[in-house]
Amino acid sequence: MIQQILFVLLSAVSIYFFTKKVMSIRRNILLGKDEQLNDQPKLRWRNMMIFALGQKKMFKNPLVAVLHLFVYVGFVIINIEILEIFLDGILGTHRLFLPIIGSNFYSILISCFEMLAVLVIVGCIVFLIRRNITKVNRFTKPELKGFPFRDANYILITEIVLMTLFLTMDTCDSWILHNNDSTPSEFFSGIISTHLYKFLPTHSESVYDAFSSTCWWLHIAGIFAFLNYLPYSKHLHIILAFPNSFFARLNNIGQMENMPLIQKEVVLSFQPERAAEFPGDDAPLKFGAKDVKDLSWKSLMDAYSCSECGRCTAACPANQTGKKLSPRKIMMDTRDRLEEVGNNIDKHGMDFTDNKSLLGDYISVEELRACTTCNACVEQCPILISPLHIITELRRSLVMEDSNVPNEWAMMFGNLENNQSPWKFSNEDRANWRND
Repeated sequence: MIQQILFVLLSAVSIYFFTKKVMSIRRNILLGKDEQLNDQPKLRWRNMMIFALGQKKMFKNPLVAVLHLFVYVGFVIINIEILEIFLDGILGTHRLFLPIIGSNFYSILISCFEMLAVLVIVGCIVFLIRRNITKVNRFTKPELKGFPFRDANYILITEIVLMTLFLTMDTCDSWILHNNDSTPSEFFSGIISTHLYKFLPTHSESVYDAFSSTCWWLHIAGIFAFLNYLPYSKHLHIILAFPNSFFARLNNIGQMENMPLIQKEVVLSFQPERAAEFPGDDAPLKFGAKDVKDLSWKSLMDAYSCSECGRCTAACPANQTGKKLSPRKIMMDTRDRLEEVGNNIDKHGMDFTDNKSLLGDYISVEELRACTTCNACVEQCPILISPLHIITELRRSLVMEDSNVPNEWAMMFGNLENNQSPWKFSNEDRANWRND
């Protein structure tokens, strides 16, 4: 009874803090401007199944994709057994489903879970080697220094530990079942644990029972710890990949957003008599985005969904030529700033301002100007994140709100305004090159 009470308390505290953090993240995302992304539901469901569940873009590198699939699917499916563990903890039972579904079917399930556990361990070890020994280039960029680099290692090691505890618990139970007078209804056989238990030294049943119980407690405690670490980690993408893929923007990849609104302002500034052609709201208070609240909620969800895999930065031509721009850093900076804004709201209220902004304090003008808007980062992202949307919104604020442009851009803008041509001559003379 004491163990059941402790388990219920542990569960309640873990679920409470997880729910509290998730609601905080939801609040932060909804600080963004409204954006309608609910059209073409069939295509959206298809995107979610193909890109989030099927991980289509990951298979551009088949070996890494298969290993990631082992880790992802294995970890998710194995944790179906959390349902049994949860009920065991509340009811004070052990392997509650064994007599309910029968030893044969239970053995099949356990065998599948054990094989997946081994694949998860292998995948995590390979990923640890790639990050820490072979040091794949996209994992050595400056933005991954410190916690972001350790974060990935923490998760990989945690998954190895959890899978090892699961296999150890099964192995101890297998030793007990094979060394006492278990009835057929109590007997199960896992494909891995059935072989591992043979290497265990001879001890009393109580020793292995205590060891199995210890592994059970450490496993469930680890699951609850992982659950509460998840919202602070890049591995939140395990959850957010699904809604983020569903709500992906479906317009053509090179289409700039907000341009009709800008065109309206330009037309009305020269021809105010055409106002009747543009019914609707008045001019916006400002163009582009200076801080996270100026971005759309989808861009903020993108920031929380980013797995920091670095495929966007690896594909970025600006980054490849040594420029400061890193699309991954853009997403990480946006998330960090959004967390800071959320923490300020928690402490001081919704109207508090800290005189800081995403543009300037987190993302520099140099980074924004390096972007060629080629969409390579958008094309590479496995879960349909768009760093470019944030870049263009911040750059639009620089140009249209602050008039912060290089001299070459200013000259071109002036020529376009005065001559309807990017060059320093009259529009009527633009074809004179044909004369000779």
